[in-house]
Amino acid sequence: MIGATDLEQVRQLLAAHPDWSRRRLSQQLAVLWNWRNPAGQLKDMAARTLLLKLEQRDWIALPPRRQAPSNRMRAKRMPTLPVLVPESPVPEDLGRLLPLDIREVSTSAGNLGRALFESLLHHHHYLSYRSPVGENLQYLASDRHGRPLACLLFGAAAWQCADRDDYIGWDGLTRGQGLHWIANNTRFLIPSWVRVPHLASHLLSRIARRLSHDWQGKYGHPIYLLETFVEAGRFAGSCYRAANWRRVGRTKGRSRQNRPDGRPYRLPLKDVYLYPLHPRFRSCLAGRQGPPPQSQSLNPSPPTAP
Repeated sequence: MIGATDLEQVRQLLAAHPDWSRRRLSQQLAVLWNWRNPAGQLKDMAARTLLLKLEQRDWIALPPRRQAPSNRMRAKRMPTLPVLVPESPVPEDLGRLLPLDIREVSTSAGNLGRALFESLLHHHHYLSYRSPVGENLQYLASDRHGRPLACLLFGAAAWQCADRDDYIGWDGLTRGQGLHWIANNTRFLIPSWVRVPHLASHLLSRIARRLSHDWQGKYGHPIYLLETFVEAGRFAGSCYRAANWRRVGRTKGRSRQNRPDGRPYRLPLKDVYLYPLHPRFRSCLAGRQGPPPQSQSLNPSPPTAP
């Protein structure tokens, strides 16, 4: 997670300021290590997460909490749609539905597109949905008749994934500096009543061509690599392979959190898929950036229809 020198610096900070709150400690740690996002803002929440992980491993002892953390996700209510979503089957060829309207709706608070995106994921995705945390993009895809076909959510990359990190060539330091250049496809929903061959791979390819530009426009920095984790046994990952994503390994089924008795939680095994958006993505992710990514993704798109 961190080296011995960094751990000792954390311990010295705690020893020098036993009266500080957890919030102030995380802010000071972010200042000491110059943890900032591309906009120059302190990444104190990342520092807070690190401190909590160190405490969970009994490497440090944090001061007691001064107030109970709020849970905005639990309190959030899903929007009530002003119109009902028709759930009549859509068993058509992709070509008959073109052109598709793929709209990024995360910045459209209060309008029908974002409400529809959130409601579809909440009610029809097997993991459900509350609200994304941190940087994210939300894509709602509809056919030429305006019927919603799919929802795709991209958010922050996983903090650590051995197979991904090996594929990139990351160590702990470069991973911490480059995670914000990776986006994770955390949700992908095609409702059960939409039965359109090749739709999933078509959407993945279309979105891959625009995502870095969209991210740059919203957050001020590009994306060089996409990742996703496909639950083995539940999904085959066929659409990702058809869209030229590369399977690089499988998770170990271990959680970063432990049970109260100290045993780790067991999680479903997931296949790790990656998709580069820049021909020199490894150099970019190591901080040796070349030219900005082109509007065209690195890999060619698969056929969109049989």
